[in-house]
Amino acid sequence: MLRVTFLVAAIAFAGTTAGGLSADDATRVDEEEASRALSRAVEYFRTHAGVQGGYVYRLSADLAKREGEGRVKPTTAWIQPPGTPAIGLSYLRAYQLSQRAFLLDAAVETGMALVRGQLHSGGWDNRIEFDPEDRLRYAYRVDGDSPEGRRNTTTFDDNKSQSALLFLMELDRELEFRDEAIHEAATYALESFLKAQYPNGAWPQRYSEFPDPDQFPVTKASLPESWSRTYPGRDYKSDYTLNDNTIRDMVTTMFHAWDVYGDERYRASAIRGGEFLLLAQLPEPQPGWAQQYNREMHPSWARKFEPPSITGGESQAVMLMLIELYRRTGEERFLEPLPRALEYYRSLLRPDGRLARFYEIGTDQPLYFTKDYRLTDSDADMPTHYGFIVSSKLDRIATLYERARERPAQTERRQPDIRRPRKSTALTKRTREVIDALNSQGAWVEEGRLRYHGEDDDTRQIISSETFAENIVTLAEFLAAR
Repeated sequence: MLRVTFLVAAIAFAGTTAGGLSADDATRVDEEEASRALSRAVEYFRTHAGVQGGYVYRLSADLAKREGEGRVKPTTAWIQPPGTPAIGLSYLRAYQLSQRAFLLDAAVETGMALVRGQLHSGGWDNRIEFDPEDRLRYAYRVDGDSPEGRRNTTTFDDNKSQSALLFLMELDRELEFRDEAIHEAATYALESFLKAQYPNGAWPQRYSEFPDPDQFPVTKASLPESWSRTYPGRDYKSDYTLNDNTIRDMVTTMFHAWDVYGDERYRASAIRGGEFLLLAQLPEPQPGWAQQYNREMHPSWARKFEPPSITGGESQAVMLMLIELYRRTGEERFLEPLPRALEYYRSLLRPDGRLARFYEIGTDQPLYFTKDYRLTDSDADMPTHYGFIVSSKLDRIATLYERARERPAQTERRQPDIRRPRKSTALTKRTREVIDALNSQGAWVEEGRLRYHGEDDDTRQIISSETFAENIVTLAEFLAAR
């Protein structure tokens, strides 16, 4: 998670702080103080930021306005991190470190929010509605049979359903698989995600029905003879989707399911996902990857600013995942694409050392869009809502590749590794800052704006789920430190 700047006002002069305390005294923290801060913060956040265990991204400090990826009502929770699953994982991590029972209670409450938001299709939409009238629009499993017309779309976009399932699996393991509702929701999701996987190992961006295998032949990726530079407005939800790292996150999720439950089908599913990454590598002279592929395994249009192309963005995540697949399986085939792919992507680097998100099929020309969404080779007038230029991780990928080749693969199931951190000056200082930033009500309020309430919104102080999640783990680390 990103580090945040806390609203801590400190007046220091000649090695002293306000009130005459030495700098050492000012950063000293005792266990009782940290424990009290953790309890107050969780109680406030559960009571005022949460809705039946669900959470959003940000709230105005007066609690009047809320948002995920858009404005939401007080009865709506958001899925995509740093929404509900991310908060649940922070509760669980803090509990595993500090063993404070109220944290496990909070994690279970969040798990039950996800149970209430699970769809008949097995996963989650981008939100959970708790208002009874709003729930009528969705095919929630706990609400019984789903009449026709209710939204039943599981989405894998932006790690939504994957993060929800990962948290439920971790919670299920912590509860020793004894909570029937949590366990059943996790295993139902897993069974559904197995059925949603295509014969070639890919997954769609989202689905409401499971694919017919006969409609999706297995073939290697290839470059089309031609492609339209005009956005066709096509339905891309069933495409084989690397965009926003959908398949990477699915492979990670299925390996994690194998770690937790030991069912070999989950490991096999993860490996099949890796096999798709091998199939999806485009042929010479452009041996990279696309954001998404149609049934013919050609790069395809998605949104109006996502053209058929070789991507400099998601391709780097693909290469990192291939290294992880080797680590988890010991199979050399997952490393074989990397030397040539690294060489190819290094040849595409911009003068500033970064990569374009898109490169033209056949020419390697960087592609961008203007603010009115015209395809262009100039980066002078790009929209700001999307990363048309991405940082290069090629050196890091090359280092990890060499390291993977030098070290033996770890092919056994991975077990939880909750290590107690060492007490350090840095941890104590960070804990002091976290405690001092907590206001009298138990909230971490920071300077900031809401993103989806308009330019004229006067909010200047917010409560951030990301900040909360990070801070409670810091407090728990301090309490666990030895």
